[in-house]
Amino acid sequence: MDPARLRKLLTGVRRGRVRTREALEAIAHLPFESIGSATVDHHRGIRQALPEVIYCEGKSRAQCVAIARAIYARNGRLLATRATEEQARALCGEFGASATWNEPARTVALKTATRATRGARGNGGRPRSAPRGNVAGATGRKPGRVLVVSAGTSDLPVAEEAAVTLEFMGVPVERVYDAGVAGIHRILRHVPALRKASAVVVVAGMEGALASVVGGITGSPVIAVPTSVGYGASFGGLAALLAMLNSCAAGVTVVNIDNGFGAGYAAGVITLRSRSGSRA
Repeated sequence: MDPARLRKLLTGVRRGRVRTREALEAIAHLPFESIGSATVDHHRGIRQALPEVIYCEGKSRAQCVAIARAIYARNGRLLATRATEEQARALCGEFGASATWNEPARTVALKTATRATRGARGNGGRPRSAPRGNVAGATGRKPGRVLVVSAGTSDLPVAEEAAVTLEFMGVPVERVYDAGVAGIHRILRHVPALRKASAVVVVAGMEGALASVVGGITGSPVIAVPTSVGYGASFGGLAALLAMLNSCAAGVTVVNIDNGFGAGYAAGVITLRSRSGSRA
C-alpha cells in the first residue's frame, strides 16, 4: 500500500464512504504478509517511493507469481527485475496484457488492473483495483527529467533496467545510448540535455571513464553504474567500479556493478524530492 491509497482509504472512512470494518480488513496485513517461502513487505510503499520490487533471480516461477499476486493485491502496481524469459511468461500469463515485459531490461511491470487480479483476494481481503496516478502525481507537480546514458550497446540491459525503474516511478526519462568515450563527440552533442537534467544515470563497463566525463559537464547529480562488460582485466566490472569510485568529478555517486535498478531508484527519488520539496 502506498501513501496515496492509504490516504484515499482514510478519507473514505472519514466521509462515510468506507465502513470501519472494510478499512480494518484492508490494513490488516499492512506491515507484512507471509506467503510460504516469502514474507512480503506491504509497508514499504509508505516508507519509500515504491512498493516492494521483486528480484526474480534465484526464485522459481511459482514463487515469483505468488509474491507478485500479494504485492499487486495490496498496492495495485508491480515491478519485477532480473526476470528470465520463463519467469516473465509466467507473470504475463498470470496478469494478462496489462503486464509489460521489457526483454532487454529483464523487467516485468504492471500498473493497471487486470482480469486475473480484479478478483484476487489476499488473506481474506477484498479485491483491490489499481490506483489512479503514481508517486509523481501525488504532489501535483511534474517531476524533472532524468537522462540515462550508456557507454556502449552492451551496457543496454543495465541502462534499460534503470530507465524502466524511473518510468515505473513516474519520472520522465530520456535515453542516450552508445555514447562512450571511444567516440567522445557522441556525448558532447547532448551537453544541453545533460545540463538541464534533474539527475543523470551513467552506465559503463570497460574502464568506466564516461561517468567522470559526464560529471565534469553537468552540475546535476550523476549516478554511475559500473557494468560487468569488458575483457579479462576488467574483472567482471571491478575495474569500472574502482574507476568510478575514484572519479575526480564532483557529484558522482556509484552503485554496485550492474545495479541498474538501484541507480534508477536513486535518481528517481532525487528528482521527485527536488520538485516536491518533501519526502517522495
